[in-house]
Amino acid sequence: MPRFPIGDLLDVNGVAVHVRQDGAGPPILLLHGYCGSVHWFDRLTLGLAARHRVIRVDLLGHGCTGGSSGFEAASQARMVAAVLDALDVEDVLVAGHSFGADVALALAAISPRAGSLVLIGQAPDYSYASFPPGSSVLLPMVSAVVRLVAHRRWIRFASRFRRVSWFDDPLRELADHAVTAPAMARVVLGERARLLAFRPLDAQVAALGLPCLVILGRRDRFYDCEKTFARYSAVGARVEVVEGAGHSPFLERPGEVARLLREFRA
Repeated sequence: MPRFPIGDLLDVNGVAVHVRQDGAGPPILLLHGYCGSVHWFDRLTLGLAARHRVIRVDLLGHGCTGGSSGFEAASQARMVAAVLDALDVEDVLVAGHSFGADVALALAAISPRAGSLVLIGQAPDYSYASFPPGSSVLLPMVSAVVRLVAHRRWIRFASRFRRVSWFDDPLRELADHAVTAPAMARVVLGERARLLAFRPLDAQVAALGLPCLVILGRRDRFYDCEKTFARYSAVGARVEVVEGAGHSPFLERPGEVARLLREFRA
């Protein structure tokens, strides 16, 4: 499926990294999750760019960014750190959604340019995750099917009848899934589970000691909101719950999430 950049392609160690910038002011970096892209933050950016320099990056193996390896959070963080160096920004609020939260924390651990953190829709580990049964087997199979059919005309026609779409392009989710590197499924469902069991995100928050805001959706179908609230609160993070929202509250309630980010960055 063709990919169309909406920003610049920066060379980072021989890999073309897609970076989009909007607005001016104190910088906010937005990092998407698995099978996402910079487009997942289109509507959130509208609520931030009037007062902030909003930087969005397609992670390795996603969107319009290339790469055939280095998909785990630590390698992704090194790539993003190089982007921040190239842009020469300081005191960046780094916000990561889902797998992007792992990348945000890994980035803060290696880059002095990160000044504060926002974690969106991500539990500290998988100990109480409620993924569909057989996800580790079924997800790669589903991804393969998506890559085969995403470009078909009938898919676009059928997408017009979706009851809810959080994107201007109703095919956005499908398109982003189709171009995500197949190896990412193994990283997220296998390697990530082991890494988080060894060093959960709440432990990383505590070790870093940076100001941290956690934004949760009350109806997150993957992680119990109350348990996640308790875990992050225990290590001193500020936790906000968006009522009526699920795993991606910035899609369902972009105005509310933008307000929380602006207030935290102030």
